[in-house]
Amino acid sequence: MTLNFSEEEIQRYARHILLADVGGTGQAKLRAAKVLIVGAGGLGSPLGLYLAAAGVGTIGLVDHDTLELSNLQRQIAHSTERVGHPKVASMAEAMARINPLVRIETHAQRLDEGNVAALVAAYDIVCDGTDNFTTRFLVADACVAAKRTLVSAAVLRFEGQLATFKPHADPEGPCYRCLYPEPPPEGLVPSCSEAGVLGSVTGVMGTLQATEVLKEICGIGQSMSGWLLVWDALRMEFRKIRLRKDPSCAVCG
Repeated sequence: MTLNFSEEEIQRYARHILLADVGGTGQAKLRAAKVLIVGAGGLGSPLGLYLAAAGVGTIGLVDHDTLELSNLQRQIAHSTERVGHPKVASMAEAMARINPLVRIETHAQRLDEGNVAALVAAYDIVCDGTDNFTTRFLVADACVAAKRTLVSAAVLRFEGQLATFKPHADPEGPCYRCLYPEPPPEGLVPSCSEAGVLGSVTGVMGTLQATEVLKEICGIGQSMSGWLLVWDALRMEFRKIRLRKDPSCAVCG
């Protein structure tokens, strides 16, 4: 792995390079990494902006939606004049303004059974920032099959959850289906469009998601594999819950 940095890179990433746990080697790992973000919305916005700012070399964006006015309450990568535009194009423009050195690959398409395997396999780490269980389970299963690390976050109303799943690299680590074996019955868990969400909650959880991705790339700190972080914003309480691998899991067992 080359540690040759341009003068612009040295200045841009100086605060990372000063960190003993990151340094030039960690910054080179970030530059070489490829991360896929599924969902260019409330979670994907801060996640994508921070990964671009950090110098993650290649960032893929998957989202088939166009921007609506109601999105702007929380989806901070976008702006009012971009309403009606594809979200991936709008978000790629915002990320490029922060850091033109990173490569941004846009996939303006609905993620489904026909394309999920190829998309996931093309990246090192996958971030799930979607708001529906069908896509979540598709992404999670594809990550296990392709042996890719999944950093997953979810929000609803005033709460957020975060976990990392990498059973291919952690013998004791669960996959997403060890936590949720099957999608809940339709209508049991409302979406944000049905139940609402405090905009800043998505910002906090998306930023935490970005932090875990950077840790995984650099190989620093304690991984969230085997843990579920739950945040109650109204009480300002964080809880870490131990997750166990299910030996009878149909996907990773």
